[in-house]
Amino acid sequence: MINDRIIIGKVIGAHGVRGEVKVFPITDNVRRFTKLKKCYLVTDNGTVKQEMSVKSSRVDRENALVTFEGCDDRDKALLLKGLLVAVDRDDAVKLPKGEFFIVDLIGLSVIDEKLGELGKIDDVYETGAGHHILSVKRKGKKDLQIPFLKTICIETDIEQGIMKVILPDGLYEIYE
Repeated sequence: MINDRIIIGKVIGAHGVRGEVKVFPITDNVRRFTKLKKCYLVTDNGTVKQEMSVKSSRVDRENALVTFEGCDDRDKALLLKGLLVAVDRDDAVKLPKGEFFIVDLIGLSVIDEKLGELGKIDDVYETGAGHHILSVKRKGKKDLQIPFLKTICIETDIEQGIMKVILPDGLYEIYE
């Protein structure tokens, strides 16, 4: 499934009194915010609230501090708290071959070389241990939680909508 927009952050609060917002980055490179000219503020369910022009942006430790055109005081900045920051796919950072946007993994059919089709990816979680977990939705059964590792997820074809996996011994049985 190819989405038109890529989520790159979440507004977590106001910074100062001049309308600057603090954005928690949902990207590998927080510095990408320093080149941001335009973005969309989006709700958790994907509804675009508004298109925003970026007046200025900078990095403060692990967060981005962004000032939007028309957002010139703390009260206006606080109204944006909780909204997601998205960019057009064409404006997204170009990824190296073999890397994917997490949003593009959602909806892929997961196929194990021995068990066949397992279900569809419906969520991706970050573990903090250097890898992600794929949540695979199955009809009438518990969701599978599969580590997103090259040794397990051996092939990903976004265009075909499939991910081929080799599950470690015993992983499937845990969820039966």
